[in-house]
Amino acid sequence: MTSTPTADSPNVQDVRLVDALSERYLSYALSTIMSRSLPDVRDGLKPVHRRLLHAMQLLRLDPEHGYKKAARVVGDVMGKFHPHGDQAIYDAMVRLAQNFSLRYPLVDGQGNFGNIDGDNAAAMRYTEARLTSVAMRLLEGIDEDAVDFRPTYDGEAQEPVVLPAAFPNLLANGAQGIAVGMATAIPPHNVSEICEALRHLIAHPEAGVEALVERMPAPDFPTGGILVEGRETLLETYKSGRGAFRLRARWNTESLKGGTYQIVVTEIPYQVPKARLVEKIADLLGARKLTQLADVRDESDEQVRLVLEPRSRNVDPEVLMESLFRQTDLEVRIPLNMNVLDADNTPRVMDLREVLQAYLTHRETVLLRRTRNRLDQIARRLEVLSGYLIAFLNLDEVIRIIREEDDPKAELIRTFELSDTQADAILNMRLRSLRRLEEMELRREHERLTEEQADLNVLLEDGERRWRVIDDQIVGLQQEFSTQTPLGRRHTEIGTAPAAVVIPLEAVIDKEPVTVLLSEKGWIRALKGHHDDLSETRYKDGDRQKHVLKAHTTDKILLFATNGRFYTLGVDKLPGGRGFGEPLRLSVDLPNDQDIVALKVYTPSGKLLLASDDGRGFLVSEEDVVAQTKNGKQVLNPAKGAEAAICRPVSDSDDAVVVVGDNRKLLIFSREELPEMTRGRGVILQRYKDGGLSDIKTFRFEEGLTWSAGPGRIRTESNLMEWQGKRGQAGRLAPRGFSSSNRFD
Repeated sequence: MTSTPTADSPNVQDVRLVDALSERYLSYALSTIMSRSLPDVRDGLKPVHRRLLHAMQLLRLDPEHGYKKAARVVGDVMGKFHPHGDQAIYDAMVRLAQNFSLRYPLVDGQGNFGNIDGDNAAAMRYTEARLTSVAMRLLEGIDEDAVDFRPTYDGEAQEPVVLPAAFPNLLANGAQGIAVGMATAIPPHNVSEICEALRHLIAHPEAGVEALVERMPAPDFPTGGILVEGRETLLETYKSGRGAFRLRARWNTESLKGGTYQIVVTEIPYQVPKARLVEKIADLLGARKLTQLADVRDESDEQVRLVLEPRSRNVDPEVLMESLFRQTDLEVRIPLNMNVLDADNTPRVMDLREVLQAYLTHRETVLLRRTRNRLDQIARRLEVLSGYLIAFLNLDEVIRIIREEDDPKAELIRTFELSDTQADAILNMRLRSLRRLEEMELRREHERLTEEQADLNVLLEDGERRWRVIDDQIVGLQQEFSTQTPLGRRHTEIGTAPAAVVIPLEAVIDKEPVTVLLSEKGWIRALKGHHDDLSETRYKDGDRQKHVLKAHTTDKILLFATNGRFYTLGVDKLPGGRGFGEPLRLSVDLPNDQDIVALKVYTPSGKLLLASDDGRGFLVSEEDVVAQTKNGKQVLNPAKGAEAAICRPVSDSDDAVVVVGDNRKLLIFSREELPEMTRGRGVILQRYKDGGLSDIKTFRFEEGLTWSAGPGRIRTESNLMEWQGKRGQAGRLAPRGFSSSNRFD
């Protein structure tokens, strides 16, 4: 029985928890980065994909042979090479077979391997698979010592460290992965364009990224679409190895009877599930966020066909599609982060030139290793052939030794100075090989192999010739995937950055009249319609109406608080009229000790008059007070102990300002004396010995000053010379009959 370790045991060490966690987390991070998530720059594969292809090759699942059950492949991969869950391995295999996920699939699947709608593949017991010709190119030369092998996880077999990769898989099929502290995201590209860039780099080793992007201009996605990104952005992305591309769906219009039309989407962005896209559009329709769209239908078969029906023939299709691009995945941003493992197994971000150069260096290494392997084979064969020729020249003596000597092998080696290999070959020779014709064939083979040996030795010494051979290999690949073939032609159109399309808010939200109510306790809601009689409106116990504003669902409203901050809310975001609404502080970060002074519908060209109760204020443009965040925008800065008291709209025709204090003294001065500012305390409007500002507004001097004299009654004072003065004066007592509330309305 094993004893329990104790602190005195030599096998137990005291380790700080932070050190133990750091060491173990680092080990986990390195394992994730190098053994799971990041692809190798040379073959563009993660370990699970590389092991899948290698296992399928061992099962002889090449394109010339039949299919085998996917479960058989997954079982071999899990048992021999990849000790992880079978579902994870099968999911990786499924993706290699999907022509909407990979630009050039590596697995030829038979059965249900999922679809562009986002449906899952059938269980592995139902599906079958074999390798494609592209996968065979990745494996080409693996049996010729082209790459290193290492022991598998259990040490019972060997697996390739990297594949020979006669196909530029990293850029052609792309890669996605998330590791610890880093990620990779490489979109697919057109292999014909990649070959053109590779050949240019071979011919011009010092070529920059600009020249390479001329030949390999942008990603090419299996699902097509239109890339709407400026050339400068594309170039900068490939130079840095980081960035993103805007990808849009391809669409056109079809004319119908009566002058109407419908929009048909024929290609959707990469990795966007079609069913989920249709569901999102339908949800926006139900939420009345796409007011110009009447219906959406999925009429797809083998080809994508989404039909969008506009609400009327007067709807501009460009505006409708722009609203869809902004609200749905008909437009997406495809990230690019070329974070890969280099030949030293070190993760780093590479630019386009470095990725292409790493691939070419790998191909040169593969060529050298295959050449040396072939030379070793030729040397062994020439050694055997030399032995055969010696045997034919001394045939009678060889036969005598074999028939009469007790140890014919040793005697052959002694008599004819043969090697051990040559002696074994002669002893294993069949009798029918002793024909004269066979001798002539051996001499021809010896001459042919000698010539090939000399040629390969020259290849090892001549660097320029090696690059010509690699260039010829790339030309052959480029011809196989010519742009004239269905698999080789570019699927994604390279467009230009779209011109800005102004989308009226009515195209996104139904314009309906509403009445916004804000109670004294800060509960806000929007009643449908414009209401003049609100006597039947209910509030919570102890609460009552404070602010009322007539607006539309397409409007923004500005809320001005006693702290001098402006808050902005979309009317469409307000709770409906059922119930009591919701607390305003759920929508804006209004401090508990502050209150709302005024509500106003936002008018981009409008101006506001702001004032604090200490008698300071200024004019401000409404464009300068719109807040982008919940905590609002500080505009008026009241003095310590003062509060923002007034926020009034200003008409362009108003030429005078009137202010009244708590002392009922009234002052009128020219509007020109009131400055327009973006923020601050403002200027002195009126001076007070006691009290402060009670009310202020702007008006047209020639029309006279008006104020409320009770319900439904308005009084006007035309003779205003007595109260006219300069800004900052004390003013004179208000005219007889002025409002007892000391306010103008």
